[in-house]
Amino acid sequence: MFARALIVLLIAINLGVAMWWLLRPDVVAPAAAATPPGVPRLQLLSEAKPLAASAPAQAAPVAAAQTPPPPAAPNQCFSLGPFADAAAMRAAETRLRPQVVRLRAREAAAAPARAYSVVLPPFASRELAQAATEKIKAAGFDDYLLINTGDDANGIALGRYGSQDTAQRRQAALRAAGFDAQIRPVGEAAAAGPSWLDIEARADADRARLRQAAGAAQSPALDCARLR
Repeated sequence: MFARALIVLLIAINLGVAMWWLLRPDVVAPAAAATPPGVPRLQLLSEAKPLAASAPAQAAPVAAAQTPPPPAAPNQCFSLGPFADAAAMRAAETRLRPQVVRLRAREAAAAPARAYSVVLPPFASRELAQAATEKIKAAGFDDYLLINTGDDANGIALGRYGSQDTAQRRQAALRAAGFDAQIRPVGEAAAAGPSWLDIEARADADRARLRQAAGAAQSPALDCARLR
């Protein structure tokens, strides 16, 4: 009986405590104390915002660009000569070619004759020469002349021409008609001029040494554009 009464009492006490807890008024937080003007408010550590990640360290300045090397000095060009003949020039060319950048042989051509005559050589007699002129006329050629004096007497002149090509065309036409025409230069052709070697060498090449190796007396400067 006593135990039952004790249990009922404990239940009643628990119910009373539960009702009190449910019906209690909300606790009002005390108002924060006013902060005097000009004084910053204290901030709890938990209220502080996380600091922004520190900015990355400034990249090391780019190393100054290396100064480009000075441009290479341009090649030098010059001529070596004059050589007495083609054989001497070819021998010098063989010696110098491994030592230079570029090499070109330059041979001065002989000057042509002043004119070219087309002739039929002298016949054995004047009668034969006259008969030949009649045949030439009958073949349609009108530019001819019977030679009366000199080494070519009784020969027939068939024209004089300023160029060898024109004289050769005249000769070909006469031969096609059955005449043994020949070409003779008028005036002596000028002898061939001296031969030279045009050289392109490195800027540090010794021009005097190359001239001696070639056996040349002169080495005048030359525009390199003429070798390209």
